[in-house]
Amino acid sequence: MFKRASIVAAAAAVVGIATGAQAATLDDVKARGVLHCIVNTGLPGFSYTDANGNWAGFDADMCRSVAAAVLGDGDKVKFIPATGKTRFTLLNSKEGDVIFRNTTWTFVRDVDVKLTFIHPTYYDGQGFIIRKSKGVKSAKELDGATVCIQTGTTTELNLADFFRANKIKYTPVPIEDSSEARKNYLADRCDAYTTDASGLAATRATFEKPSDHVILPEIISKEPLGPVVRHGDNQWEDIVRWAVFALIQAEESGVTAANADEMAKTPPNPDVARLLGAEGDLGAMLGLDKAWALRAIKARGNFGEIFESNLGTKTPIGLERGLNALYTAGGLQYAPPFR
Repeated sequence: MFKRASIVAAAAAVVGIATGAQAATLDDVKARGVLHCIVNTGLPGFSYTDANGNWAGFDADMCRSVAAAVLGDGDKVKFIPATGKTRFTLLNSKEGDVIFRNTTWTFVRDVDVKLTFIHPTYYDGQGFIIRKSKGVKSAKELDGATVCIQTGTTTELNLADFFRANKIKYTPVPIEDSSEARKNYLADRCDAYTTDASGLAATRATFEKPSDHVILPEIISKEPLGPVVRHGDNQWEDIVRWAVFALIQAEESGVTAANADEMAKTPPNPDVARLLGAEGDLGAMLGLDKAWALRAIKARGNFGEIFESNLGTKTPIGLERGLNALYTAGGLQYAPPFR
């Protein structure tokens, strides 16, 4: 009987801890009035400081959407720049509330490092960039090359696997972040630079003569990139996940930053009514109010607007939507039903 009582008490303690953990991040964010968002130290198109010292980019705008949903203001964000080595430490030490930093979802990170991956906001793959003058047409021709590689990332492991599988050799040139990679590559300290293909496009856009550099055709990995939170904080996980899904659903439903208020007043269908808080109260289930998704969308626009303004074909980065298009356009972006 005493043993059974001990087991029940222990189980109750665990439930108590879990319950406390669930609300911890939301309570912390509301108490301080600022979302702490971990981002890249500087990657054009994704997260970087502009000429006025303000954070900009796809990931930065995603952070602002979450802040708007939770705090009512997309500018209530403190951006915390992190390298591949420091990002998880900053999150798990609670210096940051969420990572929006081109971070790849992997088994080990999910299960062993105990991170919770929300949803891929950018489906990517690892590639290589090299000077056209070197005459290389394929990554399989890089035998004996020196390759700039960011430490503490999945790209480091993918690079080793690719060269081993193709029975060719390389010399790694370790770097800490994309800024250092750019400097080393342009100084010819490495023949090629490897990272996510989107990162290569972003880096090339900053070169004085982008056309002098070619991104090789091989994509050597799957890189589902997206926001990350700590394990065990289920309420916060739900908030970040559904804030992202709200942006995706908004694009599918034709809700934009410009028309969101009008759509909320006169919803065209029940799906939009539930999304924008005109019907039901999905926000209460998250610990938020009815207008949480409306604010998230108004902060920087729907998913497509955020993509096109930061990464799209009319920007210096010049990326096509590809896999990041909505499923209705042949892509992988898809939000579960808001009901």
